[in-house]
Amino acid sequence: MAAAAATAALTATTTNTAQCEREGAVRDPKTSYGLNAEDALKRRLTEAAKEEQTPSPKIVEDVSPPPSSPIISATSPAVKNAEDDPSAEPTTAMTPAEAALEAATLKAKKHGGGLKLFSGNGNMGLSLEIAKLLGVNLGRATVSSFADGEINVMIHENVRGKDVYIIQPTCPPVNNNLMELLLMVSCLNRASARRVTVVIPYYGYARQDRKMQARVPISAADIARLLESMGVDRVIAVDLHCGQIQGFFGPRVPVDNLEGGIVGIDHFGGKDLHNPVIVSPDAGGVYRAKKFKEGLAYKYGWEDIGIAMIIKQRARAGSVDQMDLVGDVKDCDCIIVDDMIDTAGTLCKAADVLVAQGARRVFAFASHGLLSGPGNERIANSSMEECVILNTIPSTPQRAANEKLVELSVAPLLAQTIFNIHAKRSISALFK
Repeated sequence: MAAAAATAALTATTTNTAQCEREGAVRDPKTSYGLNAEDALKRRLTEAAKEEQTPSPKIVEDVSPPPSSPIISATSPAVKNAEDDPSAEPTTAMTPAEAALEAATLKAKKHGGGLKLFSGNGNMGLSLEIAKLLGVNLGRATVSSFADGEINVMIHENVRGKDVYIIQPTCPPVNNNLMELLLMVSCLNRASARRVTVVIPYYGYARQDRKMQARVPISAADIARLLESMGVDRVIAVDLHCGQIQGFFGPRVPVDNLEGGIVGIDHFGGKDLHNPVIVSPDAGGVYRAKKFKEGLAYKYGWEDIGIAMIIKQRARAGSVDQMDLVGDVKDCDCIIVDDMIDTAGTLCKAADVLVAQGARRVFAFASHGLLSGPGNERIANSSMEECVILNTIPSTPQRAANEKLVELSVAPLLAQTIFNIHAKRSISALFK
């Protein structure tokens, strides 16, 4: 379905159409992430106020002049009003009308240009959910293909001087979605948008982030160069495969790598887990598993959370030859935490290893559920109790029919991030 058709359908079902350029149209989503950040800020301010109220010892000094020193006093008469003194400098005090005008000007500068939200065909459902949380409509655009397969992009709204956000994951079909994103960025820059921010829930080509052998490309860096050359001003991504991908962009293009695990923490925090252990499926994911463990411990007060790691030896890409467990999982509820699930071969084999080592129950969490090929069927027939993914990639009827697969929405986190960037608020506060 084309982007224009989905946007028109949303507009037809909405009685009160929000105009993006109207001041105050973009509302704070007030998600749990934003509310937690506000609570943390209030606690810090309260603690600072208590410290200021604590009396400190004062040193009283005698400042009276010595008896022998002469006392110097002014000989000119005091001036009651500044207007009576012609030599006085003009006052900088503003009248109430001037102060109101200055406040309105500062507010207009703060939200200069207004916000516009556009989407390609990568994940229209997620884009509509984000737009609903922000209280705006998706921008009217045509993103389709010509008869020969070339991408056709046309923006049907004025974006001159606007703050534009494009929501487009580069998920399968990867090359089509990537070309849509590049052409939309180019189109908006040529239309004189003030700033173009791309929201990439799933960053394609991320696994090719270094040269593992001779004569291979570093595709993750090449995609970053393409986006940067098109004039992207900022990038928002969810759980990049490797953190160093942020460094593939230049210093003039900041990258916000959002932790999708914060959504999974709320899900697993409501479960009755017995001796929980967070398991990393490889050595590179230990940091991610550790952050997941710290989040559960901080938010729900779980202090007895263990951590384990699986060392895997790959025979070739997509095929694991051997797995060894580092850590104790006997009589424990295990949560395997990873950034993505592709064919699910590694994940299902890791679950079998944990069960063989005496694990009580095995759960899994991943930000991106690609589920290529037999992935969905493997999860349905696996020894896992539940597999949790985020909706960074559009769902299918086959996934919905899988009883072991649970899909959580990342829209509240992305909507809150977009609002905070537009309102010049902190992003890191959402994860504290």
